Amino acid sequence: MASEQSSSADMELGRFLRARRTQTRPDQVGLTVGAGLRRTPGLRREELATLAGISIDYYVRLERGKETRPSPSVLDALARALHLDDAEHQHLRELAARAARYAPEPAPPPSRTVRPHLKLVLETLRPSPAYIVSRSMDLLAWNPGGLALYAGLADWPAAQRNLARYLFLHPTARTLFPDWDYQVRGCVARLRAVAGTAPDAPDLTNLVGELLLKSPDFAKLWERYDVIGRKNVQKTFHHPQVGVLTLSGQSMHLEGTPGQRLGVYTAEPGTPDHDAMLLLDMTAPQPAGHPDTKAEQQRRTQS
Repeated sequence: MASEQSSSADMELGRFLRARRTQTRPDQVGLTVGAGLRRTPGLRREELATLAGISIDYYVRLERGKETRPSPSVLDALARALHLDDAEHQHLRELAARAARYAPEPAPPPSRTVRPHLKLVLETLRPSPAYIVSRSMDLLAWNPGGLALYAGLADWPAAQRNLARYLFLHPTARTLFPDWDYQVRGCVARLRAVAGTAPDAPDLTNLVGELLLKSPDFAKLWERYDVIGRKNVQKTFHHPQVGVLTLSGQSMHLEGTPGQRLGVYTAEPGTPDHDAMLLLDMTAPQPAGHPDTKAEQQRRTQS
């Protein structure tokens, strides 16, 4: 029998279901809406329960964090009723597994220490801008272009350099990205996906708490509870130093360093984008604590 005591994991499952329910229009799931006004945005609880083939009482308990062990078939039925995509469906499963204690308790926050050979990897990737970030998007290590690409980020103390914080709180971010609205939606969705399965982790709760307090835009997006998978995309930067450049981005998890990811941007050699990228690398100041290798020092001296 499910305990009446709701944990943060139980509540996170309910928050996700409620967010998806209130953002699903009746016409999206084949329901006919009468002429009267609806006080509830999106689907009503009883409508979703009927679509999923479960009792209203059971669904209400799920949403309120009172029911902690929904079966896989119930989760699949809810996912179908809400038209969840693959990433959202998987996130629902992960939230339910944690609430039901099928999954182990979250591990301690991953290490923020970047191994020396990974710093060397960043240097060998030049002139491509590259950096290593934590699961909460803290910038842990970078090559010159990797820091300079986010114009103005170097003005912040190293401990404050976080890509989500930059997008929402740095005044340059909105002009750097012509599609700023799209960029921030993806940023919040990725944070939501991580924080949903580790809602009590200090590295995540501290960042989210700060952004909820300081950015109304972040607060609105956070409430939506969108989650998406990471995709390879091109990004256009309106950079104040080197002009407009469009780069292909790639992000990958680093083996043996849980929670750390390598991000790198590339451009086809001989293109204006590559020339701008090369100029950014040549003119960017070398970040403190990331000395050039001897070979790189010689290359820059001879150029």
